[in-house]
Amino acid sequence: MDLSFTPEEQQFREEIRAWVKDHLPKEISHKVHNALELTRDDMQGWAKILGKKGWLGYGWPKEFGGPGWTAIQRHLFEEETALAGAPRIIPFGPVMVAPVIMAFGNAEQQKRFLPGIASGEVWWSQGYSEPGSGSDLASVKTKAERKGDKYIVNGQKTWTTLGQYGDWMFNLVRTSNEGKPQTGISFLLLDMKSPGVTVRPIKLLDGSHEVNEVFFDNVEVPAENLIGEENKGWTYAKHLLSHERTNIADVNRAKRELERLKRIAKSEGVYDDQRFRDEIAKLEVDIVALEMMVLRVLSAATSGKNSLDVAGLLKIRGSEIQQRYSELMMLAGGAYSLPLIREAMEAGWQGDFPGGNPALAPLASTFFNMRKTTIYGGSNEVQRNIVAQTVLG
Repeated sequence: MDLSFTPEEQQFREEIRAWVKDHLPKEISHKVHNALELTRDDMQGWAKILGKKGWLGYGWPKEFGGPGWTAIQRHLFEEETALAGAPRIIPFGPVMVAPVIMAFGNAEQQKRFLPGIASGEVWWSQGYSEPGSGSDLASVKTKAERKGDKYIVNGQKTWTTLGQYGDWMFNLVRTSNEGKPQTGISFLLLDMKSPGVTVRPIKLLDGSHEVNEVFFDNVEVPAENLIGEENKGWTYAKHLLSHERTNIADVNRAKRELERLKRIAKSEGVYDDQRFRDEIAKLEVDIVALEMMVLRVLSAATSGKNSLDVAGLLKIRGSEIQQRYSELMMLAGGAYSLPLIREAMEAGWQGDFPGGNPALAPLASTFFNMRKTTIYGGSNEVQRNIVAQTVLG
């Protein structure tokens, strides 16, 4: 296992760093470094900048319009953009559905959908979870009934992240009730502007609107929007989920947030407390260990060996680290991290708190939001069972 970077890879890192420095808008990086809420224009604006460069689909092969980077180059790109304060690429289009379309879609579907994903023009949403189907996706009930050259879709999806911005949605739908539950699921692409689609916001604990319920009432979807074969969607879904769980680990964002934690601890006078610094040190060790796990996967891939099947492990450790650094930030800020008036914060004012640092205002929001990380993408309890079966034997 070789965890060192070659001179060529280091040069590649420098090139990415220089380009991001010149093209990432300062107002966006300020928001990211200080955990301020990003607007749709912020997120999609950065996506379009990357798309114009040909880097939004940074993991894509050249045959589909991507840069054709190696696994190491993709890792370095992710690290440099995260440390620079770039918004995380919204994964549903370029990271999740695009590989499925490349692997299982036909030539017409690839020609139709991939360019809009690569440019950042088309916003995709994920239609997986339902009120009774979270980690157990095999139990999805949203029904798609074939009638001639179209499907009629009825049902509901929930926890649809940023679905209020969605142009298109990839959906797991039930097309058969015969045999095992997994064998009756299909993978369908749906225009969210279709009649019968209703998006209803779910307000989170901190008052933000990040997730949604999506209802389908006799929504007509052309049969040509079916990916692959009918009733084979479970195979395609598993292909996609391996990308999602690796993406959730987000070790590069953890490295950036670790530095933010240190800044907050120093500004609040708790960095000199030995016990608190011990907690920061333990977190840093965990982040380094997660990074080593990621590099082990990259090393296996680049050496031609079988890639390690550790997507579940990456998800487990990454999500726990995200919760830990948000908790330590709250502890560092103490009572000053609790007040949150979202509208006032967005206007640049959070009240006059004697001795309080305005940078602490978003901490409660981040802390509450991170409670979800050990649940979404397959709960960590379920992931541990999968790891026990597939990795440990």
